Order: sequence, then structure tokens, then C-alpha cells
Amino acid sequence: MFTGIIESVGRIAALEPRAGDVSLRIVAEDGYLQGVQSGDSVAVSGICLTARNPSAEGFDADVSVETLQATSSGAWEPGRRVNLEKALTPSRPLGGHLVSGHVDGVGLLLSRHEEARSWRMQFQAPAELARYIARKGSITIDGVSLTVNDVEGTGFGVNIIPHTLGQTTLGDLKPGDAVNLEVDLIARYLERLLAARETP
Repeated sequence: MFTGIIESVGRIAALEPRAGDVSLRIVAEDGYLQGVQSGDSVAVSGICLTARNPSAEGFDADVSVETLQATSSGAWEPGRRVNLEKALTPSRPLGGHLVSGHVDGVGLLLSRHEEARSWRMQFQAPAELARYIARKGSITIDGVSLTVNDVEGTGFGVNIIPHTLGQTTLGDLKPGDAVNLEVDLIARYLERLLAARETP
């Protein structure tokens, strides 16, 4: 599990196709990945990946065909900046919301504009995910825990404060860019519970 509070921004140092899937090398120059052990889970722009061959600078990770198809990772290239978060531990505060690192779908940035010192960003979600997105609810975009400000159809908006803009890759986004979306776990559980109640 993760919190959606990004702790470092790293980059893809290498990308190697392997028999249909991909092997990545993820590095962080600020030392954040020092201490990562083989087998540890690290959220990379919202995707939970398993570390192998760790070093003080980074780690390798395999990205399956399923993940390449279900997330924005299929379009990643060497040099791309990525949001990083290590798995939640009992000693860490839950500053965002509970995030699994299992991407539900890929959304698109429709527009962005300045709003006072912040940025308002409007996204398009896949139709099958829209019912889980609610005003003032939580959503994860490229691994970042955010509060939904408005919802209209399959579109929704978020407000990005200066701190988040500077400490994540969200400031790199341009209209038309794809993003990894993970909807609120509570919304999914509620749907399951309600469906069970309606079953005769």
C-alpha cells in the first residue's frame, strides 16, 4: 500500500524490451532509493513495481504486458521523469489516502490554466471509471493523491498547489498527455457492498 504522497522524482535511466515486455532502470539522484531491497514494492508514477538489482542510485523493474497495456508505461522512454513513493510502513503517517498502486485506467489531460498561485487541471477519465469519481473525493493521478474539485460526465478537475507542482511530475503535463488513474478504494468497496445487498 501507498499514500499518494510523492517523496521523490526520479527518471527512467534505461528501457529494454524483452520478449514482449519491458525491463526498466529507475534512478533517483537525491539518494531516495538508497536502502531499497530486492523484492520491495515502489510506486513509479502510480504503478506498483517490484525492485530487483537495487543499488544506492536505483533499481531495475520488470513491466508486464498487462501493465504496459493497462497503464501509460507503454509510451515511456528513457529520460522520462517519474514520481516515486516507497511502500507504506507502520511508522509513516498516512498523509494522502490509501493507494494500492494498481492502476485502474488511463486518463487524458484536457486543459490546464493558472488559478491564483495554483493550476487547475481538467482530465478525461475512461467511461467505466467515471462513476467512482466524486466531487471532494480522492483520486490518484500518476501516483499523486489529489482531491476532486468538480465532476461533469466523464471529466473531472483538480487544483494543483505550488508545492505539489514543484515536488511531482504533474507540472510536466501538457494537454493530450496520458496519466495513470487509480480511483478511491472506498468507492470500489461501497459498490461491491451495495451490489451484494441487491443480490437476491
